[in-house]
Amino acid sequence: MKNFVYESPTKIIFGKGTELQVGQEIVEKGAKKVLLHYGGGSIKKTGLYDRVVKSLEEAGVSFVELGGVVPNPRLSLVYKGIELCRNESVDLVLAVGGGSVIDSAKAIAVGVPYEGDVWDFFDKGIVPETALPVGCILTISATGSETSASSVITKEEGWLKHAFRYDRIRPTFAILNPELTITLPAYQTASGGTDIMAHLMERYFTNEPNVDLTDRLIEGTLQTVIKYLPIALKDPENYDARAELMWAATIAHNGILDTGRIGDWASHRIEHEIGAIYDVAHGAGLAVVFPAWMKAVYSHDVARFVRFFHRVWGLEPDFWNPEKTVLDGIAVMENYFRSIGMPVTLEELGVPDDRLEEMAEKSNWNGPVGQFVPITTEKALEILKLCRGHI
Repeated sequence: MKNFVYESPTKIIFGKGTELQVGQEIVEKGAKKVLLHYGGGSIKKTGLYDRVVKSLEEAGVSFVELGGVVPNPRLSLVYKGIELCRNESVDLVLAVGGGSVIDSAKAIAVGVPYEGDVWDFFDKGIVPETALPVGCILTISATGSETSASSVITKEEGWLKHAFRYDRIRPTFAILNPELTITLPAYQTASGGTDIMAHLMERYFTNEPNVDLTDRLIEGTLQTVIKYLPIALKDPENYDARAELMWAATIAHNGILDTGRIGDWASHRIEHEIGAIYDVAHGAGLAVVFPAWMKAVYSHDVARFVRFFHRVWGLEPDFWNPEKTVLDGIAVMENYFRSIGMPVTLEELGVPDDRLEEMAEKSNWNGPVGQFVPITTEKALEILKLCRGHI
């Protein structure tokens, strides 16, 4: 187990009706004027917007608003948010939505006090000195952005999708009401669940040998998602299933499962290029990329893959042919993804395969990706070709 420092300063407010506490929470943080940041307007259709505004007004918190965040959030809207916050002297950014909204809010928060181009943080590795505080009300169980220190933004010029990490952009508070996910379409619920699973698997496949505690925590969280995701899809108003998924999403990406180990993240980097060009749902893209990545790298540590498919998916190991266990396990996982309405090939995702070389090159924009097995441009192209469905 590697040395580590673990700190997760986000205050979690979990449960039914908790969005009504947002105004008081902001007052307690010392903020007087906020940017209310959201997506395409679904929060207005569901009445969430009205509840949030009422809570802000009752607490004496003034606000300006900026909607329009889309999946794979755009840099151009981040620029608008930065300008608005500066002009209006905003002192906290409140994200109401899913991971894309929260990521956009984080980028705005770090860009406001910075004199240069906020894209510098995503593209040049510049470390910021400060950021506005961020708070959030979560509406989908997926990315874990509600407690993470990372943001992923897409730059329209060149369709580049880059990630940036900085501890001070972790939300200062996160309101998690599973009821807010009930109205989600089934595809978004399934895509979100797949995203949670991918976050867990990125951490599971590590070269660090003695991390049994976090192995077990990851395995248990994965089994929770595997169990409750179909229940939520079959019975969308099942609060208990929604609650399990929402808490699993947070646990998967708040850093506790990183302790003592180094995860991989190659599949995320490759999927980012698919999402940047074709604007697919992130979790759906990961359902295609992750099995292909497994097929390409499992020989690096067959034993870990066998243990993964035995402990998580319940396969009995074939001691005489462990590779068969792995390939059978990948097939079981792909069948699970299909059973919840997720694609497992580029064709099913609706993505043509005529830009594979471009995506492979972009995934390596600053060198090989992945810690479990370094993925070069050539290896990324191999994985993308496997995404067509051919082993």
